[in-house]
Amino acid sequence: MAIARQVLCLSAFLSLAHARSQPLRYSVAEEGESGSVVANVGEDAGLAPAQLSVRRARLASEDGRQHFRLERGTGRLVVAERLDREELCGQAATCTLPFELVLANPLQFLRVEVTVQDINDHAPVFPEEQVTFKIPETSNPGSRFPLVGARDLDIGSNSIQTYRISPENEYFSISFGNRIKGKKYVELVLEKPLDREEQSEMGFSLIAMDGGSPPRSGNTQIRIVVLDVNDNSPVFLQELYVAHILENAPEGSIILSVVATDLDEGPNGDISYQFSQAVSESDSAFLIDPVSGEIKLTKPLDFETAENHELNVQATDGGGLSAICKVLVEVVDVNDNAPELVVSTFSSLLPENALPGTVVALFAVRDRDSGANGKISCALEDQLSFSLRPAYKNYYELVTVSELDREETAQYILSVTAADAGSPPLTTTQTFTVDISDMNDNAPVFNQTSYTMYVRENNVPTVLVGAVSAVDADVGPNAKVTYSLALVNPTKQPPCSCISVNSENGDVFVLQPLDYEQVKQIDILVSASDAGSPALSANVTVRLVVVDENDNAPLVLYPSQDSSPPSSELVPMSSEAGYLVTKVVAVDADSGQNSWLSYHLLRATDPGLFVVGAQSGEVRLRRPVTERDAVKQKLVILVRDNGQPPLSATASLSALLLSDFSDVRLSHSSLATDDEGDSLTMYLIISLVFVSLLFLASMAAFVTLKVCKRKELKSGHVLYSAGNLQSSLADAGAAGTLPHPCCYEISLTTGSGNSEFKFLKPILPSLPPQHCTMGRGPDDEQDFPHGPLTLEDVAASNPGMLSAEQFNSLSFK
Repeated sequence: MAIARQVLCLSAFLSLAHARSQPLRYSVAEEGESGSVVANVGEDAGLAPAQLSVRRARLASEDGRQHFRLERGTGRLVVAERLDREELCGQAATCTLPFELVLANPLQFLRVEVTVQDINDHAPVFPEEQVTFKIPETSNPGSRFPLVGARDLDIGSNSIQTYRISPENEYFSISFGNRIKGKKYVELVLEKPLDREEQSEMGFSLIAMDGGSPPRSGNTQIRIVVLDVNDNSPVFLQELYVAHILENAPEGSIILSVVATDLDEGPNGDISYQFSQAVSESDSAFLIDPVSGEIKLTKPLDFETAENHELNVQATDGGGLSAICKVLVEVVDVNDNAPELVVSTFSSLLPENALPGTVVALFAVRDRDSGANGKISCALEDQLSFSLRPAYKNYYELVTVSELDREETAQYILSVTAADAGSPPLTTTQTFTVDISDMNDNAPVFNQTSYTMYVRENNVPTVLVGAVSAVDADVGPNAKVTYSLALVNPTKQPPCSCISVNSENGDVFVLQPLDYEQVKQIDILVSASDAGSPALSANVTVRLVVVDENDNAPLVLYPSQDSSPPSSELVPMSSEAGYLVTKVVAVDADSGQNSWLSYHLLRATDPGLFVVGAQSGEVRLRRPVTERDAVKQKLVILVRDNGQPPLSATASLSALLLSDFSDVRLSHSSLATDDEGDSLTMYLIISLVFVSLLFLASMAAFVTLKVCKRKELKSGHVLYSAGNLQSSLADAGAAGTLPHPCCYEISLTTGSGNSEFKFLKPILPSLPPQHCTMGRGPDDEQDFPHGPLTLEDVAASNPGMLSAEQFNSLSFK
């Protein structure tokens, strides 16, 4: 009840206007004896000792503790009990004890503040009596090894000022200074390389000295063990770990985990965690897992007793190397009132072309707590398009900060969190749902950069060959897409009228049959437009490829089928199997496999005598020619393509089997394919005999007859008898009408009824007769791949003929 009355009186005093505005300030050294005089308060306040007694002067403090006593008779302020600054204020830079001097009749109070001055009454104390370092001999000079510094409860110059090693040695020195948040560090610095073989262990004292007068000191023993390997010390991810924990957190709560890494492998890389031995008993409230580094509570914390705890965690690897980090545990006072958020205005629908800075919502925040727990901050979570802008006092505006895109985000769910400054902070979250209205700002986009469609030639009209498809990222009418044909070049002719596009679904139709042989592909431009205002559009190229159908039969180029009778080929009776008779050449207007041609022997006078190359069209002898084979051979070659179904054409040709060139007998029936052909052949034979006789008579007559012959033969065909030809040449040689070696070119086109005999200019006298050739003409060289036709055997068996050497000088081209 007495304390309650004191509090009520103090509250009344605080409400009086007679209170002194400036307090009376004094200072006193700690550890002063009870009764030590601090100052004369009555004199400083202008009050005589009698007034102090009459007005019942007394001292009153807020916490009810009386550290000082007032002597009313003298007005002096004396120490009531021994003052310990460390107990009263801990490590605070200043230690001030405030109280009130209360007077009655009339009621009056004076503010008095006494600062307790620190004296050097505490010596530095190390947490451990001995510290062991296991240092690899490979450590480089300059390597630093952290030490847990000594603690001195004094402050200012009375606290620790320096460290030194005793006795001094050449290997190590001490580094001392401030690092994080004014925290001091002590490190052992290697000055000279270690040699385990020379000295495997050493020891010395580390002495901490404060700045008091006289100075006080504390020491710990340093033991150095030199290791052979393990050249990497553990390294903490952070030098300082800060954790916040509620003062009402239950036992076993995990505060945080410290993590250290070691580049070594095996046992040298295995890290264990432990607390460095600390002076403060409050550290016993924590427990660290040696493997995981988790720090847990072992007993409840008290915010009023200690607002924070500083822990030193040492990480040691398997080789003995260690590192130390600091863990600062801040005890958080309980905050039991969450902020309130009151919305004044809110627009839930925004156009996507809204300008940056458009206000979406206006709201106010408030918190019934006071101090830090009542200080509110607002934050907008995970948003780049919106932000919060302070308006006035505790009002905020939710505004846009960038252009909006409905196609990217059609709806925004904005979470505004109001948090107070309590520890931990209490929060209130308000959700704003903002819908974005569409604008026509996106053109249609085709699902392909270009299209290729295929249609078979000879298609039916209005056949569907494919479809184009485009989508518009907008919605509603702005997304409705229609298709149309567009001009590739506005200055050119309109799009092809044979192709049409469905405006609704993009189906592409071919309106009329196409012919692959006339057009192989058609390129058109298709446009997709939306229904927005103004409309947006996009174009895409569609390539229509006409697929070939097998609608063209093969066309025989050689032998020509227009002549009547068909052309004849000369085949010597001495030809062996495989002899090339001729080659059928055909083409197909189709493409691909529809134009792959194969050749087959359809009919022949003697089917077993000839064979046709299926791929090349070459007609060759299957076996050697015999006397029993008919002189006139007729063949029908089938040329077929590879289409489905296949188309074909036939080529008719004839072959003359020549036994020799001196006695070739061609029966009239075999040559008489028609009346006109027989008469022309007989006429040409008679003309040839006549020309040969004239040639023996005179060279001039021969030339004249040759000119006439050429004029006659322009409209007909001639077939020369090999026997007559050879006998004529032999007679001419015997008559001596050929003074110089000459070449005679004999063009024979059997079956055609038209032949030509040419007399060439004399060659040089030194030119051997072997250079003279007799052939069928330069255009037929490919039909005789085996070279000149040799008639040595024929000449040998007919003495009246030219000699073999002379006859061999003639060859068929």
